[in-house]
Amino acid sequence: MTWFWYFFLYSVLGFGLEVVYVRLRREAKRDRKCRLILPVCPVYGLGAVAILLLPEGVRQTPLLLFPAAALVCTGVEYAAGLFYETVFRVSFWSYAHLPFNLDGRVCPLFSLLWGVLAVAVLGLIHPWVALLAARIPPRLLAPALVLWSADTVATALVLRRTEDTGALRWYHRFARREAA
Repeated sequence: MTWFWYFFLYSVLGFGLEVVYVRLRREAKRDRKCRLILPVCPVYGLGAVAILLLPEGVRQTPLLLFPAAALVCTGVEYAAGLFYETVFRVSFWSYAHLPFNLDGRVCPLFSLLWGVLAVAVLGLIHPWVALLAARIPPRLLAPALVLWSADTVATALVLRRTEDTGALRWYHRFARREAA
Protein backbone atom coordinates (compact mmCIF):
# COMPACT_ATOMS: atom_id res chain seq x y z
CA MET A 1 0.00 0.00 0.00
CA THR A 2 2.77 2.45 0.90
CA TRP A 3 4.54 1.89 -2.42
CA PHE A 4 1.39 2.70 -4.38
CA TRP A 5 1.03 5.95 -2.45
CA TYR A 6 4.67 6.83 -3.05
CA PHE A 7 4.14 6.21 -6.76
CA PHE A 8 0.90 8.20 -6.80
CA LEU A 9 2.15 11.14 -4.74
CA TYR A 10 5.37 11.48 -6.73
CA SER A 11 3.36 11.29 -9.96
CA VAL A 12 1.30 14.25 -8.73
CA LEU A 13 4.40 16.13 -7.59
CA GLY A 14 6.00 15.41 -10.97
CA PHE A 15 3.01 16.94 -12.71
CA GLY A 16 3.39 20.03 -10.52
CA LEU A 17 7.09 20.23 -11.34
CA GLU A 18 6.30 20.00 -15.06
CA VAL A 19 3.74 22.80 -14.80
CA VAL A 20 6.29 25.04 -13.06
CA TYR A 21 8.96 24.10 -15.60
CA VAL A 22 6.87 25.00 -18.66
CA ARG A 23 5.67 28.24 -17.05
CA LEU A 24 9.26 29.29 -16.31
CA ARG A 25 10.30 28.44 -19.86
CA ARG A 26 7.17 30.08 -21.29
CA GLU A 27 6.44 27.05 -23.46
CA ALA A 28 3.31 26.88 -25.60
CA LYS A 29 2.09 23.56 -24.17
CA ARG A 30 1.30 24.84 -20.70
CA ASP A 31 0.56 21.58 -18.95
CA ARG A 32 2.10 18.16 -19.13
CA LYS A 33 -0.66 15.85 -18.02
CA CYS A 34 -0.08 12.24 -18.91
CA ARG A 35 -3.55 10.99 -18.04
CA LEU A 36 -7.03 11.94 -19.16
CA ILE A 37 -8.43 12.83 -15.73
CA LEU A 38 -5.77 12.76 -13.01
CA PRO A 39 -3.13 15.51 -12.85
CA VAL A 40 -0.18 13.11 -12.88
CA CYS A 41 3.04 12.29 -14.70
CA PRO A 42 3.66 8.62 -13.87
CA VAL A 43 7.27 8.65 -15.06
CA TYR A 44 8.09 10.71 -11.96
CA GLY A 45 6.33 8.19 -9.73
CA LEU A 46 8.27 5.36 -11.34
CA GLY A 47 11.52 7.27 -11.02
CA ALA A 48 10.91 8.02 -7.35
CA VAL A 49 10.07 4.40 -6.58
CA ALA A 50 13.21 3.27 -8.43
CA ILE A 51 15.29 5.67 -6.32
CA LEU A 52 13.64 4.46 -3.11
CA LEU A 53 14.51 0.89 -4.09
CA LEU A 54 18.22 1.68 -4.32
CA PRO A 55 20.28 0.14 -1.51
CA GLU A 56 20.16 2.13 1.72
CA GLY A 57 23.88 2.86 1.63
CA VAL A 58 23.48 4.46 -1.79
CA ARG A 59 20.40 6.46 -0.77
CA GLN A 60 22.12 7.85 2.32
CA THR A 61 25.31 8.93 0.55
CA PRO A 62 24.77 11.88 -1.79
CA LEU A 63 27.99 11.16 -3.71
CA LEU A 64 26.64 7.69 -4.51
CA LEU A 65 23.00 8.70 -4.80
CA PHE A 66 23.61 11.33 -7.46
CA PRO A 67 25.14 9.05 -10.14
CA ALA A 68 23.00 6.05 -9.20
CA ALA A 69 19.78 8.07 -9.37
CA ALA A 70 20.86 9.75 -12.61
CA LEU A 71 21.37 6.33 -14.19
CA VAL A 72 18.25 4.73 -12.72
CA CYS A 73 15.99 7.67 -13.61
CA THR A 74 17.44 7.86 -17.10
CA GLY A 75 16.65 4.17 -17.54
CA VAL A 76 13.12 4.72 -16.24
CA GLU A 77 12.66 7.71 -18.54
CA TYR A 78 13.91 5.78 -21.58
CA ALA A 79 11.67 2.80 -20.80
CA ALA A 80 8.65 5.05 -20.17
CA GLY A 81 9.24 6.92 -23.42
CA LEU A 82 9.50 3.66 -25.32
CA PHE A 83 6.35 2.38 -23.62
CA TYR A 84 4.37 5.52 -24.48
CA GLU A 85 5.52 5.37 -28.09
CA THR A 86 4.84 1.66 -28.46
CA VAL A 87 1.62 1.20 -26.48
CA PHE A 88 -0.02 4.64 -26.51
CA ARG A 89 1.47 5.70 -29.89
CA VAL A 90 2.51 9.12 -28.58
CA SER A 91 5.56 10.90 -27.28
CA PHE A 92 5.20 13.13 -24.26
CA TRP A 93 8.71 14.58 -24.56
CA SER A 94 11.60 14.75 -26.96
CA TYR A 95 15.20 15.62 -26.34
CA ALA A 96 16.02 15.27 -30.04
CA HIS A 97 17.20 18.90 -30.11
CA LEU A 98 19.71 18.35 -27.28
CA PRO A 99 23.23 16.99 -27.79
CA PHE A 100 24.00 13.31 -27.25
CA ASN A 101 20.35 12.32 -26.90
CA LEU A 102 19.39 8.68 -27.27
CA ASP A 103 16.41 8.33 -29.62
CA GLY A 104 15.13 11.67 -28.28
CA ARG A 105 14.01 9.87 -25.11
CA VAL A 106 16.93 10.70 -22.83
CA CYS A 107 19.94 13.00 -22.84
CA PRO A 108 22.91 13.73 -20.54
CA LEU A 109 21.61 17.14 -19.47
CA PHE A 110 18.39 15.72 -18.06
CA SER A 111 20.22 12.73 -16.60
CA LEU A 112 22.24 15.21 -14.53
CA LEU A 113 19.06 17.01 -13.54
CA TRP A 114 17.49 13.72 -12.40
CA GLY A 115 20.53 13.13 -10.17
CA VAL A 116 20.18 16.59 -8.61
CA LEU A 117 16.44 16.14 -8.20
CA ALA A 118 16.92 12.77 -6.51
CA VAL A 119 19.31 14.20 -3.93
CA ALA A 120 16.83 17.02 -3.23
CA VAL A 121 13.86 14.66 -3.08
CA LEU A 122 15.43 12.23 -0.64
CA GLY A 123 16.90 14.98 1.51
CA LEU A 124 13.97 17.39 1.61
CA ILE A 125 10.74 16.00 0.18
CA HIS A 126 10.61 12.29 0.90
CA PRO A 127 10.29 12.62 4.69
CA TRP A 128 7.06 14.61 4.10
CA VAL A 129 5.81 12.22 1.41
CA ALA A 130 6.50 9.23 3.69
CA LEU A 131 4.61 10.92 6.53
CA LEU A 132 1.66 11.69 4.25
CA ALA A 133 1.62 8.16 2.75
CA ALA A 134 1.63 6.65 6.24
CA ARG A 135 -1.42 8.73 7.20
CA ILE A 136 -3.61 7.80 4.23
CA PRO A 137 -6.36 5.50 5.51
CA PRO A 138 -6.18 1.94 4.13
CA ARG A 139 -9.81 2.17 2.97
CA LEU A 140 -8.75 4.68 0.28
CA LEU A 141 -6.44 2.24 -1.49
CA ALA A 142 -9.13 0.31 -3.40
CA PRO A 143 -10.92 3.43 -4.73
CA ALA A 144 -7.59 5.00 -5.66
CA LEU A 145 -6.54 1.86 -7.56
CA VAL A 146 -9.88 1.76 -9.37
CA LEU A 147 -9.60 5.45 -10.31
CA TRP A 148 -5.98 5.03 -11.43
CA SER A 149 -6.83 1.94 -13.49
CA ALA A 150 -9.92 3.48 -15.10
CA ASP A 151 -8.01 6.65 -15.95
CA THR A 152 -5.15 4.62 -17.43
CA VAL A 153 -7.52 2.59 -19.63
CA ALA A 154 -9.41 5.71 -20.75
CA THR A 155 -6.11 7.47 -21.46
CA ALA A 156 -4.84 4.54 -23.50
CA LEU A 157 -8.03 4.46 -25.56
CA VAL A 158 -7.94 8.21 -26.24
CA LEU A 159 -4.25 8.24 -27.11
CA ARG A 160 -4.39 5.17 -29.34
CA ARG A 161 -7.39 6.63 -31.19
CA THR A 162 -6.00 10.17 -31.60
CA GLU A 163 -2.22 9.61 -31.39
CA ASP A 164 -2.13 13.12 -29.93
CA THR A 165 -1.25 14.08 -26.35
CA GLY A 166 -3.29 17.25 -26.85
CA ALA A 167 -6.40 15.09 -26.64
CA LEU A 168 -5.75 14.81 -22.89
CA ARG A 169 -6.35 18.55 -22.56
CA TRP A 170 -10.10 18.17 -23.07
CA TYR A 171 -10.86 20.84 -20.48
CA HIS A 172 -9.33 23.54 -22.71
CA ARG A 173 -12.31 23.21 -25.04
CA PHE A 174 -14.62 24.41 -22.27
CA ALA A 175 -12.35 27.30 -21.33
CA ARG A 176 -12.26 28.49 -24.96
CA ARG A 177 -16.07 28.34 -25.25
CA GLU A 178 -16.55 30.36 -22.08
CA ALA A 179 -14.01 32.98 -23.21
CA ALA A 180 -15.74 33.43 -26.58
